[in-house]
Amino acid sequence: MALSEIDRRLLQRCLDREPRSWEDFVDRFMGLVLHVVDHTCKARGLSALSTQDREDIVAEVFLALVRDDLAVLRRFRGDSSLATYLTVVARRISIRQLHDRKLNPTLGEVRGTAANHLTKAAPDRISNQEELERLLSHLNGQEAEIVRMYHLEGKSYREISDQVDMPENSIGPTLSRARSKLRQAGTNSTLR
Repeated sequence: MALSEIDRRLLQRCLDREPRSWEDFVDRFMGLVLHVVDHTCKARGLSALSTQDREDIVAEVFLALVRDDLAVLRRFRGDSSLATYLTVVARRISIRQLHDRKLNPTLGEVRGTAANHLTKAAPDRISNQEELERLLSHLNGQEAEIVRMYHLEGKSYREISDQVDMPENSIGPTLSRARSKLRQAGTNSTLR
């Protein structure tokens, strides 16, 4: 979807710092940002955020938009709708905030599967090392390494990207595929 004329004008008003432009922008996109924050939390296994955490993450999204003289908004090229662009920005910031706040659920919070042993960061909390290795054997070498670095070592997408020489925006999809494989392997496990 292309950039609508309404959004183009609103964006230009914000960039020109016209009176009430920022308030109009926030009014227009607050619902979208709230939805993205909620959806990101659910997609990462959090059933509910505290009201304070939710508000803080939403505030961080809007702060990121105004930071450095609206640099994020100035980078928008208009190749998509403004809502699409803001969805991507809000999702990335939400994930970063969840991780920074240690609210980011780990693979093991998927209940009823043996995959929950992958989520414990400390080695003494992994109750069955053999089961862990069996589950990781269902992944190819790079997938297993990415799962280890993200879930066991707590590394960010950027850190993983640098270490495995993979684009940062490919880390999330790789983790999603790996989680699916591990859930499937975990359902056949004797560990519950």
